Amino acid sequence: MTTTPRAQGATVWLTGLPSAGKTTIARLLGDRLKAGGHRVEVLDGDEIRRFLSAGLGFSREDRTTNVQRIGLVSEVLARNGVLCVVPVIAPYADSREAVRNRHEKSGTPYLEVHVATPVEVCFERDVKGLYAKQAAGEMTGLTGVDDPYEPPTDPALVLHTQNQTPQESADTVHALLVERGLA
Repeated sequence: MTTTPRAQGATVWLTGLPSAGKTTIARLLGDRLKAGGHRVEVLDGDEIRRFLSAGLGFSREDRTTNVQRIGLVSEVLARNGVLCVVPVIAPYADSREAVRNRHEKSGTPYLEVHVATPVEVCFERDVKGLYAKQAAGEMTGLTGVDDPYEPPTDPALVLHTQNQTPQESADTVHALLVERGLA
């Protein structure tokens, strides 16, 4: 009986401000990878918050817990041959570093992608109406406005989505995966 080699998994962690384009890019990338025959999971930060992290708030501690939960799930899936695409704000460098370390410890590829959309562009897009609510005084703690966002210092890739279409951004990430032998 012959066995086929297990596919190489990896985590592609898309971090950036709200309305930066992370989820759109992740879905386009996921579709392309699936069309190429890969096992893919998109672990959307909003969906994770509703289910796996229900009950957590937006304090630094809760945000860190949320990121660590997502990091655990993505590492386990990636370690088992799934390409995990993770669009999540993950505002704090130390929590992202802990996720990176978890992957390194298990020998699982991890690519951090900074979706570096300026806050002014995110405000214009305002996909979920968060910037409008914050501007109207209806909410506080909006990442990048009145709560910190610590940009990655050494990401594998930086996407300036204000200068390219979502498809071009997804294609750029796909090219990096191909370059690294992961797609």
